[in-house]
Amino acid sequence: MEAGDRLRTVRGGVRQTAGGRTAYLGDQFFLWLTRFLALAILALLSLIFYEVIVASKPSLQRFGFGFLTSTEWDPVAERFGALPFIFGTVASSLIALILAVPLSLAVATFLVELAPWWLRGPAGVAVELLAAIPSVVYGLWGIFVLVPFLRSTVEPPLIRSLGFLPLFRGPAIGVGLLAAGVILAIMITPIITAVIREVLLTVPRHQREAMLALGATRWETIRLVVLPYGRAGILGGVILGLGRALGETMAVTMVIGNRPEIALSLFAPAYSMASVIANEFTEATSAIHLSALVEIALILFLVTILINILARLLIWRVSRAVPGAVRE
Repeated sequence: MEAGDRLRTVRGGVRQTAGGRTAYLGDQFFLWLTRFLALAILALLSLIFYEVIVASKPSLQRFGFGFLTSTEWDPVAERFGALPFIFGTVASSLIALILAVPLSLAVATFLVELAPWWLRGPAGVAVELLAAIPSVVYGLWGIFVLVPFLRSTVEPPLIRSLGFLPLFRGPAIGVGLLAAGVILAIMITPIITAVIREVLLTVPRHQREAMLALGATRWETIRLVVLPYGRAGILGGVILGLGRALGETMAVTMVIGNRPEIALSLFAPAYSMASVIANEFTEATSAIHLSALVEIALILFLVTILINILARLLIWRVSRAVPGAVRE
C-alpha cells in the first residue's frame, strides 16, 4: 500500500488520511442518522398520500370530477359533492387573510423598525404566544365571546348600512363565515408576523442608512427600501398563513355553522373541508360515505402541501444569508 492518499490508519475511533483530513466515526454516524430521519419523513408523507388515495378510490371511481363541482351532500341517498366545503374553506381563509395580513405587516414592521429595543423582545414573545393557544380554546372563546359580539354589535350596523350588498344580507345570527374568518385571522396572525419579522431582519443595514443619508424619512425608508426588499418573503409568509387557515379544524367547526350550502352573505352559515371530516368521519355508516370524506381529505392534503411548498420557496429566496442583514 502506497504512502499517498491511500494510506489510512484507524486509531481510537478516528480515521486519519495522509492528506491531513480527519473524519470522525461519530460524524459519519450522525450524518447517516440524520439522512435516515429525513428520508423517513418523506417516506411517512408518501405513505399517508398512498393510504388516502387507496381509501378514496371508490369515491373517485363513482363520482369522478363531478365530486368537485356538485353541491349535493346526501349520505342517505349516497350522493356526495365537495363544492360547498371547498367554498367554505376558501371563503373563510380569504376573510382571514384580509383581516390578518395588514395587522401582521404592521406589527412586524413596528417590531423591526420602530419599537424601542426594550419593547421588541416582550412584544414579539406576546405575539408568538398566540400561536401556542390550543385551537379548541379559540373555538370556545369564539362561541361565548366572539359570536355574541358579532350578533349584537357588529352585524346589525353592517346590515342596516350595507344591506343592499349581497355580502351583508341576511339575519344576524353570529355564527357563519364572518365568525370563522375572524377566528382564523387571530390564529394565523402570529405565524405571518413571525415570518415577516424574520424577512425584514434580513434587509441589509446599509440600505436603510443610505436612504436616511439621502434625507428620506423613516416611513419613506420602510416603504421604498425595507418592504420592497422583502416582498417575496412577505408573500411567502402570507401563503404560509393561508395554508394554516385552510387546514384549521376545531375552532372553525365551532363557529362556522356547519351547513353545506353556498351563500354570498358573510353572515350565512357554511361548512369547511376539515369541519365535515371531523363531524362525520366517525358517523359514516356506508363505505361510499367514508370514501367521500377521505377524498375531501385528499383534496385538502394536496392543497395544503402545495401551498406550504410555495411558501417555503418564497421565504427561502429572501431569508437566505445576506451580508449586512439586521439581526437582534
